[in-house]
Amino acid sequence: MNKLKQILSYLWPITAKKDSDFSGKLEVTWIDGKKVLDTKNANYSYGALQKVLENGLNFIDFRQIESVLILGLGGGSVVRSLQEKFNFFGKIYAVEIDKKIIDIAKTEFDISAIKNLNIHKSDAFDFVKNRDQFYDLIIVDLFIDAEIPEAFLSEEFCQNLSEICQNSLLFNLGFNQKAGDKSKKVTQFFKADEKFKVEEFEKVEDINRLLLAKRNRFTSI
Repeated sequence: MNKLKQILSYLWPITAKKDSDFSGKLEVTWIDGKKVLDTKNANYSYGALQKVLENGLNFIDFRQIESVLILGLGGGSVVRSLQEKFNFFGKIYAVEIDKKIIDIAKTEFDISAIKNLNIHKSDAFDFVKNRDQFYDLIIVDLFIDAEIPEAFLSEEFCQNLSEICQNSLLFNLGFNQKAGDKSKKVTQFFKADEKFKVEEFEKVEDINRLLLAKRNRFTSI
């Protein structure tokens, strides 16, 4: 059946609607031979979002990365990118609050086949706050539909990220113009943190904004 849908999707998109616990209706769509996960207003996985994050990951030296923490799993497209494009096969920890999205990642996108992936069903804010483990790379991709919840733009959240990041932090600041001023707090925090060197990327794939913070070599956790 999936093979038939894949073939037919070159003629027209084939969409199945799914419920989620936090993001309203989700859409799993076959289009041009590929399957993507979307909300009403945003791509969650395997579409434009995957390309946006890959743009940022191009600036990571994966020779220095042994562990990755992903905050916001979605369908798991960034996990695929890490392995298939960047040849990273170290430990990957993914945090996702929405059980139904985790189920979709497993049933629709076969994320369970990735052996070195550990999925935690948890609120990302609480997970980071209570963590005593360090990660070489942290990818922050936390959205409800097209909005970043306020808690993930807070100084407390940024401070907790800073304390557990050993090498690099990639933060997806989204494309919603209304959230622009709010997300500036994240950029300002890491620019003021002497432990990090910060790069900003505007209009990634023409619409998105990314923050890349790299830990200075001579600072310690």
